[in-house]
Amino acid sequence: MTPDAKTDVERASEEQSQRGRWRLTAWALLIAVLVVLVDQGTKAWAEAALSEHERIPLVGDLLGLQLAYNPGAAFSFGEGSTWVFALIAVAATVTAIVFAFRVRRPGWAIVIGALGGAAASHAGDRLFRALGFARGHVVDFLAYGNWFIGNVADIVIVTAAIAGALLMIRGTEN
Repeated sequence: MTPDAKTDVERASEEQSQRGRWRLTAWALLIAVLVVLVDQGTKAWAEAALSEHERIPLVGDLLGLQLAYNPGAAFSFGEGSTWVFALIAVAATVTAIVFAFRVRRPGWAIVIGALGGAAASHAGDRLFRALGFARGHVVDFLAYGNWFIGNVADIVIVTAAIAGALLMIRGTEN
């Protein structure tokens, strides 16, 4: 094989690799957008259909629907620090976007897209909902027993975190 032919083969391989990375980036970003749309859509439905004071049972006392506005993190931790959670959500969104452009494996594209979409949706709540910029509350409506009330983005965060942990345990590189 001549040096020029080898260079052409290497160049073709690099171009194919680059196309594959762009495809994975596109998938990660598409997944993020879908997560935002589903989460915000279900929150809009919840605000239109549910009440803060009434709980609608779905699976006995284990799972129900009840509207709640959460200024804090999980289990209403840090209720007086909404602006901190807004910054964290924005930072997580930006980090996910950066990683989306570096992803090289389909599993990681899914995880990064899911986490980025959930973070972006929560950031949107905190930045643009009442009580104002960086003081907004996250809309929750999925009541889990008497433990907590969450939303679709919360489910996505937990599921993606578990999937990411499994990818790390398996040794799957980004």
